[in-house]
Amino acid sequence: MSELLVWKSRNNRRPLLLLGARQTGKTWLSEQFGEAEYSKVARIDFLRDNQAKRIFDGNFDTERLLMEIGIQTGVNITPGDTLIILDEVQECSRALTSLKYFCEDASEYHVIATGSYMGIAMHDGESYPVGKVDTMRLYPLSFLEFLRNSGDGPLAEMIASQGAGTVSGAFEERLKRQLKMYMFVGGMPAIVAEYEQSKNLREIRRLQQGILDDYDNDFSKHAPPRLLERLRQVWASLPAQLSKENRKFVYGVVRPGARARQFEECLQWLCDYGIAYRIPCVSAIRTPLKSYAQPETFKMFCFDTGLLGALSKVDAATVIDGSAIFTEFKGAMTEQYVCQQLMVQHLTPYYWAKENSRTEVDFVIETHNTVMPVEVKAELNLKAKSLKSAVERFGLQRSIRTSLAGYRDEGWVTNIPLWAIGSINSMV
Repeated sequence: MSELLVWKSRNNRRPLLLLGARQTGKTWLSEQFGEAEYSKVARIDFLRDNQAKRIFDGNFDTERLLMEIGIQTGVNITPGDTLIILDEVQECSRALTSLKYFCEDASEYHVIATGSYMGIAMHDGESYPVGKVDTMRLYPLSFLEFLRNSGDGPLAEMIASQGAGTVSGAFEERLKRQLKMYMFVGGMPAIVAEYEQSKNLREIRRLQQGILDDYDNDFSKHAPPRLLERLRQVWASLPAQLSKENRKFVYGVVRPGARARQFEECLQWLCDYGIAYRIPCVSAIRTPLKSYAQPETFKMFCFDTGLLGALSKVDAATVIDGSAIFTEFKGAMTEQYVCQQLMVQHLTPYYWAKENSRTEVDFVIETHNTVMPVEVKAELNLKAKSLKSAVERFGLQRSIRTSLAGYRDEGWVTNIPLWAIGSINSMV
């Protein structure tokens, strides 16, 4: 909401694309913003209103568009005090194109377009409004946001503003318990709301499976038919791909004998859709990391721990059984969790693997004009042989290890508890 307020106040404001996977709260957020900050809201839902698509069949004269949107919604649209919401804009590619003309010819009007699979609209023959839109991406709730919704707002604020080193040991077990639940529940808004209301883990899993079914239906509806079977195979392979035994995405895990050229487009489709992240390997831990990325070597992560657990059939009993959830399929659930927290902080994670060696650093990030390797450990394990090797090889001053152990600064490495990795920028 605070980012939307900044967008509203800009003198050079452009139409806003509010992006995110299905059920991350795009419609809810845009409507809440409209009700709180504007006198009127004119909203079109292209999923439900096929008639509204015809408004954009003609020319892109903004006066005509504004008049017809007003007629369709029953709202007298006036500049400055009316928010125009074009919901599920991927269903009407010409509405996406119209944002270019709202930017150029009617910038005094406030327009938000929401989309779940914007990548599809980019490739269907219509012009994407490059340079004519502002963008904002919604993610599942972070762990700190989960805490705020679970009645532990003061703890979340302490971690976010002051770092893990200020949190008393008296609260560590409480944070670990909450983290275990987050690993199972994940951060999808409706799932978190159900958890807060019922605490019924079976119902949580049922709802998560429902979201997965919705995604599968979207695959059938929007993916090119030639990709559909392979797309489902890639999506289903994510739990196996995240095994620590795989130092990169292995096409043979998807299907025996598979080759990159057969699945590359499927991988990009999942990333465009917003439900998977592609994390490249870098050949060196040096700035800028992008210059050392090896596009052909990468890992794929799901965008939500809860949905990954549902996809891999992690049983609810795993949450209760000690720290088992952190070690599921060789600790990959913990890596998934860390990746998710880095993405929410607008950090771009990479990873590093030494050629012809088992030495590997789980993530590498660039923050505060420096590069920082991040080693992920399940449970209380503090061994960091690969991390030490990377620090020495590239002459790094600092590194991060994250585990269930408490905060400690050892000079060359800082151990940040897993429950605090979501505020990494305040601690490095």
